[in-house]
Amino acid sequence: MPDQNHPNALILKDFYTAFSQRDSAKMREFYAKEATFEDPAFVLNGGDRIADMWEMLCKRGKDLELTHELLDVNDQGGTVKWEAHYTFNQTGRKVHNIITAHIKIKDGKFIEHRDDFDFWRWSKQALGAPGLLLGWSGFLKNKVRQMAGKGLDQYIAARPS
Repeated sequence: MPDQNHPNALILKDFYTAFSQRDSAKMREFYAKEATFEDPAFVLNGGDRIADMWEMLCKRGKDLELTHELLDVNDQGGTVKWEAHYTFNQTGRKVHNIITAHIKIKDGKFIEHRDDFDFWRWSKQALGAPGLLLGWSGFLKNKVRQMAGKGLDQYIAARPS
């Protein structure tokens, strides 16, 4: 059982509590300027761009429900298992995604955040038949990354200043 009172445990719990409340403004505060983020859909550099992604996902995820559990914590960061239930906007399909987050923390800020999940499992739920048939392939993962990046760019461009 990880030390729930470790300073990094408190930071991680605060971040995922903000996420479960879809408080993207609070989530923004956790990322260092030079932070990196990677998951099967996004590869992002810079705390602002990462925070923009969370803002987009929180605003679009009208029915997002999230739970989280701290798996490990140490002086360099920690590992969190989180589960998300939501409707994938592009298809209207229900998704239950199970993610393991590996986060490095320096001076109280996230400097590296990597989310791992079973892309094929996700793609079957989110995309239906195409995800079932192609979710194992690098082709579909690359296509999803391209679309996700383009969607984030469009979201940022359309956001009021």
